[in-house]
Amino acid sequence: MKTYFLLAGMLGFCALNAQQIPSSGLLSSKQAVKHDLSQPFSALSKETTKLSLEEPSHHKSAPGVFIPKKITDPKTLSVEQTRFGSKAAPLLLTSFDGLGESFTGPQGTAVMRNPSDNSLAVGLDHVVQTVNSRMAIFTKKGKKYPESGRVLYGPVETKNVFRGFGGPCEQINNGDAVVRYDQLADRWLIVMPTFRKGISRNMDTTTGTRRILAQPGEAALLYQPPPPAADANNAPSAQRAAVPRPPDKGTYCMCYAISTSSDPMGSYYRYEFERELFPDYPRPTVWPDGYYTTTSTGDDVIERHAYVVDRIKMLKGEDAKEQSFIVKGVNFIINADLDGKQLPPPGSPSIMLAAGGSQLNKILGDDGLYAWKFYVDWKDHSKTRLEGPVKIDVAPYEYLGGGQLTKTVPQPGTEQRLDSQGDKLMARLVYRRMGNRESVVGVHSVNTAAGGGGVRWYELLLNKDRSLQLYQQGTYAPDSNFRWMASPAIDGKGNIGIGYSFGGKSDYPGQRFAGRHFGDPLGQLTLNEVILVNGEAPQTTTLRWEDYTQTAIDPSDDETIWYVGDYLKKGGRNYSTKIGAFSLIKIRKK
Repeated sequence: MKTYFLLAGMLGFCALNAQQIPSSGLLSSKQAVKHDLSQPFSALSKETTKLSLEEPSHHKSAPGVFIPKKITDPKTLSVEQTRFGSKAAPLLLTSFDGLGESFTGPQGTAVMRNPSDNSLAVGLDHVVQTVNSRMAIFTKKGKKYPESGRVLYGPVETKNVFRGFGGPCEQINNGDAVVRYDQLADRWLIVMPTFRKGISRNMDTTTGTRRILAQPGEAALLYQPPPPAADANNAPSAQRAAVPRPPDKGTYCMCYAISTSSDPMGSYYRYEFERELFPDYPRPTVWPDGYYTTTSTGDDVIERHAYVVDRIKMLKGEDAKEQSFIVKGVNFIINADLDGKQLPPPGSPSIMLAAGGSQLNKILGDDGLYAWKFYVDWKDHSKTRLEGPVKIDVAPYEYLGGGQLTKTVPQPGTEQRLDSQGDKLMARLVYRRMGNRESVVGVHSVNTAAGGGGVRWYELLLNKDRSLQLYQQGTYAPDSNFRWMASPAIDGKGNIGIGYSFGGKSDYPGQRFAGRHFGDPLGQLTLNEVILVNGEAPQTTTLRWEDYTQTAIDPSDDETIWYVGDYLKKGGRNYSTKIGAFSLIKIRKK
């Protein structure tokens, strides 16, 4: 497949299955409309409150039940692992409940909405979790605390970190917030989209036109819907007239908060970047020259966004810009997220990958991964470019259950099946350098020969020209149950660990973990499966299950892999989350 180079004003095309897809749209560059330095996080909100259910999820649920069919393609079967690993399982070092049903912290309780949108980050002394529109901070055993899992702060709304910032970031609390720990700088990164359009800070609320400001403007009044008719009729005329109306062209936002130290309870540099397009499903990643974040216009549009913000300037609290491309006609894209502290070679582009196929076009499988190279130039934006896509041949695969928002995974005692998100590479796509060896590991959920669901995983090596070549691949499907919505990590020895949801006809949905040692037979998860938590009840209220799970490398030892996922407690009406820490070196005794 040919590679096309995009400069501002150029447009490339390539064949992806039966589709003709543009490589990307025009380069866009924007200044942050506002940035500031917050008070310490611990001082932003101290009230004890019971938080209520957030607004309904923006995703739509697809009708119908999708029974995964058994795989018969010999090329697919050749990479399917149908036995458990022969080595002892990874050692579960510690585990504790995170946000979810029955969770209580210093700020009270929270009624959580579906799906959970789990995100987890681990620092030197703390664990930070976001679950859709709520967050909490926990202790991590080490020099500062004697045990892991004690709640220090939370649950609070994710927008709490933007308290006093003004504008949409403070006024709109949204789901899909993601937390990362920048191991290169020992800082915390919180990224939160806004899913409702509001008046831009640069909008004149009287005339409805944009102002051109030399400096970021002050907070403007955000559009709010008018009160119900009965209240409006009873309100004084002056009060009714004061209700602002939506501008012709509102704006979405992406909100960034970067801690000023390794303490998540401290102060944060905060940034707001406007977005014209709906910023769905953000996948933030850490790379030396930027924080890269891909988003999506929506479930009914085949259009993705590739963004990068100036990490170096934002770590200092300075004025910062965002550069972006719009990529049309392509599956969900994700950037590589750095594990460890060994840097890629200077000037290396951020690697982006996507699975093939197109659920909206009823193309539910492929035999390739598709790669882009995102080069950013902060001094001369005209030199920023996106190269790709380039096809990487892999064993054929079919989306588990036909893709996203489908009723796929069975549960005991109920007809309700769960969504598999089978059309996309899951978070995280991880990068690790060890000496001159650079590898990238990605995962997604696929149909299997036994008729259940399996974790398809890949390890790709980076060449000197920054191209990718497949090193190994496998589908972990040791029985006929369902393993799906996985998340991988690579420790400092090159060992690969993968956490995933587990369930089936006889097992309530829970969370498990498996892995392999560097140098083990290719394509095999050689370490046996370990249970993080067994589900105790079915989820009956909705098909939505998590949307994603999350791994994180512990920066204290570059060995421990943390993981978070959902389960339901006995008698539970809504999900709980379980956070666990695993070692692939200190394995369990048989």
